[in-house]
Order: sequence, then structure tokens, then C-alpha cells
Amino acid sequence: MATPPPGCPGPDGLRRLYGPGAEDLGAVYEKLREEHGPVAPALLHDDVPIWVVLGHSENMHMVRTPSQFSRDTRLWTALQDGTVKPDHPLMPHLAWQPLCCYAEGDEHQRLRGAVTGAMESIDHRGVRRHINRATQELVNAFCEEGTADLVSQFAERLPMVVMCEIFGMPEEYNDRLVEAARDLPKGTETAISSNAYIMDVLMRHTARRRADPKDDFTSHLIGHPARLSDEEVAQHLRLVLIVAYESTANLLANVLRVVLTDPRFRAQLNGGQMTVPQAVEQSMWDEPPFSTVLGYFAKQDTELGGRQIRKGDAFLMGIAPANVDPRVRPDTKANMQGNRSHLAFSGGAHECPGQDIGRAIADVGVDALLTRLPDVQLACEEDELRWRESISNRHLVELPVKFAPKPQQDVMAGPAHPMTAQRSPAWQPKMPPRRPAPVPEAPVSPVSPAPETTGQPGLLRRFLRWWRGE
Repeated sequence: MATPPPGCPGPDGLRRLYGPGAEDLGAVYEKLREEHGPVAPALLHDDVPIWVVLGHSENMHMVRTPSQFSRDTRLWTALQDGTVKPDHPLMPHLAWQPLCCYAEGDEHQRLRGAVTGAMESIDHRGVRRHINRATQELVNAFCEEGTADLVSQFAERLPMVVMCEIFGMPEEYNDRLVEAARDLPKGTETAISSNAYIMDVLMRHTARRRADPKDDFTSHLIGHPARLSDEEVAQHLRLVLIVAYESTANLLANVLRVVLTDPRFRAQLNGGQMTVPQAVEQSMWDEPPFSTVLGYFAKQDTELGGRQIRKGDAFLMGIAPANVDPRVRPDTKANMQGNRSHLAFSGGAHECPGQDIGRAIADVGVDALLTRLPDVQLACEEDELRWRESISNRHLVELPVKFAPKPQQDVMAGPAHPMTAQRSPAWQPKMPPRRPAPVPEAPVSPVSPAPETTGQPGLLRRFLRWWRGE
């Protein structure tokens, strides 16, 4: 594919979302907003036309109106008439697959119902305990060194450890799986082999669980009344794994970067004005793990954001630009605590079903890491940090840190707790006994340890340890 020269407009003077001049897509989206308003025409790779939905309300209308807009890529005129070639760089994102995220109507309900049903079987308290233990193990691997890269040694590993446990395949966790999951969404030359490796792992795991069901997400997906085939089970495991992994790895890196580079942000954590969950939510406004979703398609001639839309037109759901839509967020520096109307998890019928798991990994992981390394500092200048950006997201390449070397800690011994709630209720952690003194509703920031409650030594500490799953 020929690369357009820098600054060269595309056909009809449209802005390109790729190549020279599109290195900072956030800036491109703001120029499109200035020039065209909440719905703007632009060009994908190979100069394929697409509408970019920049407005918050326009995005919400699109995802909540299935009678007019669909995620079924087979409706796309450019795909039907050959404008989009089979070797298009974004074909891994565009090729239709028999997955719930592309389906509609009864088929969507069948597939989505199976995924949601399996998600509902997960015991979230058990997950939080496992996240804490996994964090301790990851920190143990570098805490004695006094230095670390919190992207490659933490943010890119914790989500995979947790998802393998939830799927019931902790033995499959290894460096190759982490690398393949990171590589697959990039559309690189090795993406096909990465996909083949992941699918081989998941197909073998599906066959094992079909023959020998356990209390895990995979077994509940197989056993759902929707009666998914092995291929459907493995494909949906891949969908959940890649989306959860990529989004949560980015979320962890983004939250930790802000804690390390924004003195006001860290001061709020230190002073107790902000909890880690609130910090995570703020990050999803400012730097959502996925900046866009490709794509939605018009099922009929319609109108969106003052634009006349033709049947078969394609749309890029602009999560990041919608989160800074001046009509809903005139001051982008304003604190968004308590406001979950961001689009970080999409919306409508295709809203992310695993968002609570992603939040838990970020909440518990960041909390536990900062508790272990309260003196952690950035080991380079902020402007030396590097980013890798694609049309779907923008993620940190590395986050070097330094801290006083710490001894390793014992990780809770004994077998791992089950990740589902249907069996083994005896292991459930118990609430601390009631006392006359009040107990806070949320843990204080891990960066600044709270004092013990007078007259009741250890009560607050025991509560915080229970909250974190220690």
C-alpha cells in the first residue's frame, strides 16, 4: 500500500486516519470536530471512506438504535463492492465472524446470553482475592531489584494471569500467550500466527472442559442452554480474552502513569480525597483503554448529527473524542468522580459484559502494587515516555520506575479459590465482627496507610485486608 505524502489531503479533501499527519489521532479528531461537527467524514487505510462519530449523544444514539445501526460488517457497501480489499490492513477488525459482537436479533441474544450467563457465574470476591495474590507474585519478581518496567512486568501480565484463572486454565499462562495476545490486535505480519496459537490453546482447553467440566467460566459457557459448539465456545473465549486483556493492560498502565506523573492526582490519593476505584474511573474518562470501535453500519438511509447517511455507510465509534465532547465536558480538567457516563465500555446491546472484571483488576492491582511500593517513582522524565498508537487504541510502550528495594512477601498458601459461586461456599471470606465504632465504606488510598482505630487495635487494618482480598 502506498503511503500518502505528509500533509496531503485525501480524495475530496478528507482527512486521513492513517499515515503521515495522523500520528496524533486525538488532534485529528479535534480538527474534524472543528471542521464538521459531531459526525465527520474521514478516510481509513487505503482511503476507504468512513464516518467518525465524535459527539457523545450521537455515539449513544448509534449504539442504542439497532433498528438503524448494526455491527454486522456484511452490510458495509465498501466491503460489498470491493472497495475494501481482502488484504486491507484492518481486515482482522472488519471480517465478519459468528460472534455475539457481530450478531443481531435472536442470534445475538443466544450468543450474548451464553457469555453473560457465564459472566454471572463468576464470584467477584474470589476474583479480587486472586487478583491480589497474583499482584503479590508479580511484584515479588522485581521488588528486590529497586527498578521495574510497570508495563511489561506488571500491566501486561496481571490481566492474563487473572483471565487464565477465570477460564480455568492457569497452567496455560506463559510469556508466549502474553506476547500473542498483545500482538493479535495490532495487525502485524505475525498477527495470523499469534491468532493460531491462541486458538489452539483455547480449542484444546474447550475440549478438556467439554469432557471434564469444572467450576470455571469455560465450563459455564459450554453448559449454557444456548448450546454453543466447541468452535463457538473457543471463539468467544478468544473474544473475551483479547478484549479483556488489551483493555485492562492499557487501563493499568494509564492509571499508574497518572499516579506517577501528576502530583495533584497522587496527592488526592495520599490525602484520601480519592480512592483507587475513583482514580480508575477518572482514567477511563481521560484515557479510555480503547479509543475507538470499528465499526457500525447503517441499515437504512437515515440522519445522524445533522449528516445524511446512506444505507451501507460505515461508522467509527469515537470513544475517546466523545469523552471530551465539549457539550458534555466543557472543562476536560474537571474531576469526574462519581460520573460513569463515559463510553470506555461502549454502550447499548454491545456494551462490554466483563467491565466489572476489568474494574476489579485495575482497582485491586493498583491498590496492592502501591501498598507494596509506596515510594515508587518514575525513573525517567515524563516527556521521555513513548506511546504506540493505532486506530483502536493508544498504549504506553514502557513505564520505568524506581523504588527502595523491598523483600519478597509470602503469597497466601493453599489451593487457588474457585472463580465461580455455584460450589464451595465455605471458603467465602467473612465480614469482620461488628463493632460500635464505624467502619469506612471504602478503603483509604494505599499510598498513605491509615492509623488504627483508637480502642480497637487492628480493626481498620483487618477490614482493609479483607477488602483487598488478603
